[in-house]
Amino acid sequence: MKNVALRLALATAIFSSLFPSALSAQTLEAATPMESSSLPEAPSASMAIGGDPQATTNASAQAGPQQTKRILGIIPNFRSVSADVKLPPQTPAQKFKTGLQDSFDYSAFIFVAAQAGVADAEGSTHEFSDTGASGGVVYGRYFWHTFADNTGENMMVESVVPTLTHEDSRYYTLGHGSYIKRAGYALTRGFVTRTDSGNATFNASEIVGAGAASGISSLYYPGSDRTFTKVYQRWITDVAIDSFTFAVKEFWPDVNHSLFHQKTGD
Repeated sequence: MKNVALRLALATAIFSSLFPSALSAQTLEAATPMESSSLPEAPSASMAIGGDPQATTNASAQAGPQQTKRILGIIPNFRSVSADVKLPPQTPAQKFKTGLQDSFDYSAFIFVAAQAGVADAEGSTHEFSDTGASGGVVYGRYFWHTFADNTGENMMVESVVPTLTHEDSRYYTLGHGSYIKRAGYALTRGFVTRTDSGNATFNASEIVGAGAASGISSLYYPGSDRTFTKVYQRWITDVAIDSFTFAVKEFWPDVNHSLFHQKTGD
């Protein structure tokens, strides 16, 4: 699977740094069963979150750890919503804005460059170098293919499919309960999300969107990467990494507050 090792390694490095603080911040009580509809709710008040001027929260939410626009000041976190925050429905324009932000943020180019470098070193797509092209040309091929992969997945999962299915593409932090309950909630957000009206629903945006992006990617890769197995592997890997990322986002406010003593969504 192309570029999977680096993506998992980066995600694991971030998550491993978050876990100790998350554990200390949570009481390891027995997890209570979660229903698919158990999504955080809160009465509205007046505070903008994640750059959305319509976002609202209540006084108790303002007192707790808040999501920030970036994790560790670098990693995009534009779609994360702080615990106990109630937001108005996303407009199609807002859904496309977040997809473009995640795809063309400066950090996306850094991440793509690293992925392409690993794939080039491993020679994961032999056809890129079989023509006898120079090293810079071969790396360029890996770079633009990887960039297209990431952009396609972001736009399908965060923009196109959510607009068609009327789903909310944001991640709503649970923020309460035991560590196990919160981790379980986060990991299942790859399969459960909200509709624009606030009801729990199957996450077609993630599952269908990632699958569609994987299928589209086969159109611009060499023949050896157009098999069903390759497409399926990319699809499953993208869903797994996105679900894992939700767990990182769930505990980031606690870690940020514990290590950097920040509460705001700046």
